[in-house]
Amino acid sequence: MAGDAKKLQPIIIKRVKKGGHAAHGGAWKIAYADFVTAMMAFFLLMWLLGSTTEGDKKGISDYFQSPLKVALQGGSGAGASNSVINGGGNDLTQSAGQSKRGDGADKSAKKMSGDKNKVETAMRDAKRLAALSAKIAGVISNNPKLSEFNSQIRLEITPDGLQIQIVDDQRRPMFDSGSAVVKPYMREILREIGIALTDVENKISLDGHTDRAAYGNSARGYSNWELSADRANATRRELAASGMPEEKLARVVGMGSSLPLEPDNPLSPGNRRISILVMTKEAEERLLGANTVPLAVETEEQAQQAGAGGKSSP
Repeated sequence: MAGDAKKLQPIIIKRVKKGGHAAHGGAWKIAYADFVTAMMAFFLLMWLLGSTTEGDKKGISDYFQSPLKVALQGGSGAGASNSVINGGGNDLTQSAGQSKRGDGADKSAKKMSGDKNKVETAMRDAKRLAALSAKIAGVISNNPKLSEFNSQIRLEITPDGLQIQIVDDQRRPMFDSGSAVVKPYMREILREIGIALTDVENKISLDGHTDRAAYGNSARGYSNWELSADRANATRRELAASGMPEEKLARVVGMGSSLPLEPDNPLSPGNRRISILVMTKEAEERLLGANTVPLAVETEEQAQQAGAGGKSSP
């Protein structure tokens, strides 16, 4: 019996449960934070490089290549500044590179002074040209001979200056047909205008124009281009004969039929004209500042020899 009781005794199995992973302090969070910080620093560096001017980059490069040299030379970009603004110093006008204090203020003052001078010059030009226009109009209207040709003389204030245009008329041509010989009445008009221009300070541009009618002997190389240049040159001689100094002329050019006064009617007598432009200082600087050399024109005698074979009436 005792043996049977031993056999029926229950078997107890004890299982020991192992504990979970010990706490490791969140090391993964630290790694992730380091990664995010590195990415922020990277994008901040990219933003700084993209927003920094070339002058600032050069200044930084020069400093790291030779810091002693930059420090000795001075300048707000050499570490002497305690404010982070354009140019690396206290001068708000500087936007790039290393500069000594006062440079920006000097440049700004020069620019303002230059702008002011330009405005004052433009105002003086406007007053002077308006007075000149009134003077020439008065001379023409008060002269009985010239007043007959008032319709052929056009005065206009343009952005480039006072433009005086003497246009041809079918009944009263300025020049002989196909020639650069000035008509007597035209000579009188030009000399009166030349007297009015004697005391003008501004430079003068002189252009000759023709209509689109082909020159009669263009096959020999003499065309409306040469004819318009010869007429402009003849006009120059009449103005000089009136006492106007030659030094006032900035250019004498022949435009041919390239700039018609009446584009819709290229054969109109009004396209045959002499244009005298009393230039503003700004227009004068544009012309002479571009190293423009006054155009050389042929003499009237050369024109007549070249066109001796036959002429029409451009």
